[in-house]
Amino acid sequence: MTKIFDLIARISISILFLLNGIFKINNYEGTVGWMESFGLPGILIFPAIILEIVGPILIIIGYQTRIAAAALSLFCIATAVIFHNDFSDQMQLTAFLKNIALAGGFLFLVVNGAKGYCLDKK
Repeated sequence: MTKIFDLIARISISILFLLNGIFKINNYEGTVGWMESFGLPGILIFPAIILEIVGPILIIIGYQTRIAAAALSLFCIATAVIFHNDFSDQMQLTAFLKNIALAGGFLFLVVNGAKGYCLDKK
């Protein structure tokens, strides 16, 4: 049963990023415009899309889980600081804390790796 819960947990923490990566492709112009409104060059959308699609897939299948989780943890912290730093806005504060919580979940995977139903060798 532990292996199934481990897989469900990896899917649960990853699905948001996988879907957002696909959304960024489908709404490329809008996402680039949004990023540029924060002073970021639009070219940064490419590594974001790659990370948000490849990272979750690796975590879900349990291959190179620690590396993918470390990258997504750093991504969560960076996006929290860059995009959700207006703490006078309750929604931005909530988004900031959500990203920090997700970073913590990914750090848990960095420390423990994938425990069941995965491609990583034990």
